Amino acid sequence: MRIGEVARQAGVSVRALRYYEEQDLLRAERSSGGQRQYPDSAVDRVRLIQQLFAAGLPSRSVREVLRCVYSGTVSPDLLEQLEGERARISGRITDLLAARDRLDGVIATTRNPPPECTHGLATDGPARTAAPL
Repeated sequence: MRIGEVARQAGVSVRALRYYEEQDLLRAERSSGGQRQYPDSAVDRVRLIQQLFAAGLPSRSVREVLRCVYSGTVSPDLLEQLEGERARISGRITDLLAARDRLDGVIATTRNPPPECTHGLATDGPARTAAPL
């Protein structure tokens, strides 16, 4: 599979794929004409790389996780590191859910103000007073 096709199917830029190669996260064979040729599994690998980056893992950790995923083995030290990353991600999820809940409260109060609220919904005037955060 050529680089443009992998990029299109994975939803990333060609530049991102080149970066992943530079970081030793993704490998491609070269055709006789020098074009990159990726295996069909490259799209799933790129999606996993994207997920790990989105979770805040640095390239070196992503590289280690990929080795574990594809080899099926992990050292005790790396396992401890991965458990730490998982705990950090879980904490971030908790924080994001709390922020979403607060926003839901503001939205609900704005859309359905309590009877004692005398402010109208602002369209191009000052911002409407909402429930305290």
